[in-house]
Amino acid sequence: MALLVDDDPTRLPDLVDGEAPHRSGAGVRMLFTTASFLGSFLLFLVQPMVARFLLPVVGGSSSLWNTAMVFFQVLLLVGYTYAHYSTTRFGRRQPVTQVAVVALPLVTLPIALPDGWVLGTQTPSIWVLLTLAVMVGLPFFALSTSSPTLQRWFSLTDHPAADDPYFLYAAGNVGSVLALLGYPLVLERTLSLDQQTRFWAGIYVAFVAATVACAVVTRRTNRAIERTREPAEPIAWARRGRWVLWAFVPSALMIGVTGHLAADVASFPLLWVLPLLLYLTTFVIAFGKTSERRSPILDLAVMLGSITVAVTIVRRPAGLAVIVVVHLLWFFAAALVAHKRLAADRPTPARLTEFFSLISVGGALGGVFASLVAPVVFDTVLEYPIAIVLALLVVPQPVEAMRRTHPLALATLALAVLGAFVVYRQLALAPALVAIAALIAARPLRRPELVAAVLGLALVAHVAVPPSNIVFQDRSFFGVSRVSTTAQRTTLVSGTTVHGYQMAGAEGPTTPTSYYAHSGPVGQIMDAIDDRDTVGVIGLGTGTVATYGRRGDQYVYFEIDPVVIDVATTPELFGFLSESRAAIDIREGDGRQGVAEADESFDILFVDAFSSDAIPVHLITREAIDDYRTHLSANGVIAIHISNRFFDLGPVLGRMADELGLDARAQLHTPEAGDTVAEKSRWVVMGPASSVASVTDDRWSPLPTDGPLWTDDYSNLLAVLDI
Repeated sequence: MALLVDDDPTRLPDLVDGEAPHRSGAGVRMLFTTASFLGSFLLFLVQPMVARFLLPVVGGSSSLWNTAMVFFQVLLLVGYTYAHYSTTRFGRRQPVTQVAVVALPLVTLPIALPDGWVLGTQTPSIWVLLTLAVMVGLPFFALSTSSPTLQRWFSLTDHPAADDPYFLYAAGNVGSVLALLGYPLVLERTLSLDQQTRFWAGIYVAFVAATVACAVVTRRTNRAIERTREPAEPIAWARRGRWVLWAFVPSALMIGVTGHLAADVASFPLLWVLPLLLYLTTFVIAFGKTSERRSPILDLAVMLGSITVAVTIVRRPAGLAVIVVVHLLWFFAAALVAHKRLAADRPTPARLTEFFSLISVGGALGGVFASLVAPVVFDTVLEYPIAIVLALLVVPQPVEAMRRTHPLALATLALAVLGAFVVYRQLALAPALVAIAALIAARPLRRPELVAAVLGLALVAHVAVPPSNIVFQDRSFFGVSRVSTTAQRTTLVSGTTVHGYQMAGAEGPTTPTSYYAHSGPVGQIMDAIDDRDTVGVIGLGTGTVATYGRRGDQYVYFEIDPVVIDVATTPELFGFLSESRAAIDIREGDGRQGVAEADESFDILFVDAFSSDAIPVHLITREAIDDYRTHLSANGVIAIHISNRFFDLGPVLGRMADELGLDARAQLHTPEAGDTVAEKSRWVVMGPASSVASVTDDRWSPLPTDGPLWTDDYSNLLAVLDI
């Protein structure tokens, strides 16, 4: 097909003379595939990378990642909307405009945190959104326009596959998956943050070059193709609504499962990335083939698997593997069902950019709901159970697998799973669960979606209605805090981690308990240091350490979560602070930053801040420890709480102490039988050799010094994973 003469002065120059480049089918396909791959690779590599920049500022909470995800989803929507508008309105000038859009961010690279930007007293979520806009807003917007634009360009070529360019979407998602795998497994382990940003900038230059080449090919072909293009198919609003819903559910689920895993395991980039990785993999699978065949077994797995997920939410299993595998596998299946429905209902290429714009609308709405709306509206984590309910309702109806399964077999399976639910929870729920089982046995052939709705709503009801012994519950950017009471004690729990408790009775507010009991490492340190007039504590919890305060002492607490401050300073909940003889000073904000800005020199500095079940990484880097030691008195020591179910941080601190010329010793304390106020805990004492020697005895052991050296630019939790 001969090309028409083009007198447009904005036309890009041809790559080569003649007609040829676009007629080389394999070359054109490879060119567009490469550009799509690079664009998506960069788009998703930048997300964990900038999260690492912000971790030291916002305290290591998983809410950082979820808020960042909302930013990226909304900006993706803006990019997709621009792509739709530009490809339908700009005509022949669109490729030139697109090249300018992707080239402009080159002047902002490499990415860096703006100088002097600190959280201060601002709302954390707003600060994160503004900081991300300044750091990566322009390059991320440019990248977000590339996927639908490249697919639209390819559909306007005379390539044999031009009528179905959705393979480029799958290719882009392969790039996304590799980026998310490569960051924690390769880049974070081998490159500093500065090196990572320069690596990213280099790949961005290659992406711009590939985009220019695609634009040239498009400019040489699209006028002729436009003249023979068929009119766009009509799209009903109900169909558009389904696209938004099918995109909303996996997005909300992704945020929900990320928050759940962060609360139960630890808040660190690898666990944040895994749900996003699976989310993108479902796109690759769903859009990688043109087959529209349903997967009834997958549908059935989503419905029945939801029961197992519900059980683990109601009663957390002990093992890391159970928590992670159950939730991630179910999330993967549910997201795949929704994305397969999207892929099966995709429109012709003429509606491609609109289709992806509506997908991004659903994704952004799911993220906004789960990350921004739910934490304000709900005082507990309801967004995940709600997303589970919606996921069950997205399963295609009726489910063929259930039609072909004998009702007795289904009823037996349902009763077995629900029986486990009863054992995990409490026998008082048995009547309601038996009724649900009867419903499953009676109606699987006609209305399986009703079963899904009942099970899901039961889960929401369980989470929304707290047990009667919960006397306080509130939520902040940093998590959900609950205070429960029994006849013996009052306990503060964040997520699933106990952050301290007070024994009942008049002696309770003056008795150190849990990880701070007098029989444990903290009591030993306090007994050994008589001259401890000024004590610093990173992480307030219930304020238990204040029980060691004496008249004339000053205890300075650094706490980032305002809800925790409210809890600890309410005498009706915990009296450790109000009953302490010491002067108490509570400073809101990140502990590391607070210590760096403090005027005091501390005789003891306790580092006892936890996000989920692990201490935030930025609090135990070489630079952090160096900051702490500059704020110690002449004979002062640092005491770091490293109790953890999944990570062995001893070698990390041992290596750090060795690098800084300090001594470090650790003690794993197990309470004796009959000790009702102490909990098993592991502490590290670090400082000058003479100071450490004065507070330790044979119960404390030297730490190995062969661990990885963590810095603000480098950390690797995989190296210390202990499961």
